[in-house]
Amino acid sequence: MKKPKWVVQKEQEKKAEANATLWLFGLHAVRDALANPAREKLRLMVTPNAQVKLQDAIDAAGITAEVVDPRKFRPPIDPGSVHQGAVLEVKPLNWGRLEDVCIGDAAPRVLLLDRVSDPHNVGAILRSAEVLGASAVIGTRHHAAPETGALAKTASGALERQPYLRVRNLADAIRSLQNMGYLVLGLDGEAEQTVESAVEGRMDRPIALVLGAEGPGLREKTRDTVDMLVRIDAAGTFGSLNVSNAAAIALYATKEHR
Repeated sequence: MKKPKWVVQKEQEKKAEANATLWLFGLHAVRDALANPAREKLRLMVTPNAQVKLQDAIDAAGITAEVVDPRKFRPPIDPGSVHQGAVLEVKPLNWGRLEDVCIGDAAPRVLLLDRVSDPHNVGAILRSAEVLGASAVIGTRHHAAPETGALAKTASGALERQPYLRVRNLADAIRSLQNMGYLVLGLDGEAEQTVESAVEGRMDRPIALVLGAEGPGLREKTRDTVDMLVRIDAAGTFGSLNVSNAAAIALYATKEHR
């Protein structure tokens, strides 16, 4: 009996996911990946100069580096990438289930990204999330930035330490968080309430912040699913924040300051 087309497609997707690898580049991103025991490392290519700078991390990771003459160093990445003479092929990280990652702290904070597809924005968000103590950053499997070398470089090491989950359906993830007791706030420049007023008296609760892509913002289904829409209070009426800046400010506004 012939398998239905959707079954074949799902099997192909699963196989592609299992075989997927990515190339990290740049001294900082490669060093942090080498130091991460959870990261499956496949192939390391370095110039002699980069090898010297990374030797301690290479030794600790127990990996054999391919040392390549700088004039012949042509790794399989975008030619415009600033690799600094170091590239590392790895498997994507598996952070597990949303329920496990988002239930740890007494009053955790989580960021959800609604079709934020620019790897530089997501990398910057991961960096802010790590600095400000977020439990996780959650995107979608489709229409969201996957793990890439560019994302890792912008994250400046945070990709190795900050949980970054990609779920099939964002509205389902929001409902799961709500069932776990989260107050879920959607960022919208036109909202009547500010982030600060929405969380006043609720700082002891788990809080999730949902941010949309620059331009379109939150999708209608997302807007309908969150508990309320909130805005970042602005000084003037002109201009808007980059999504990574908005994520950092909103996260800081929901953080308990002792």
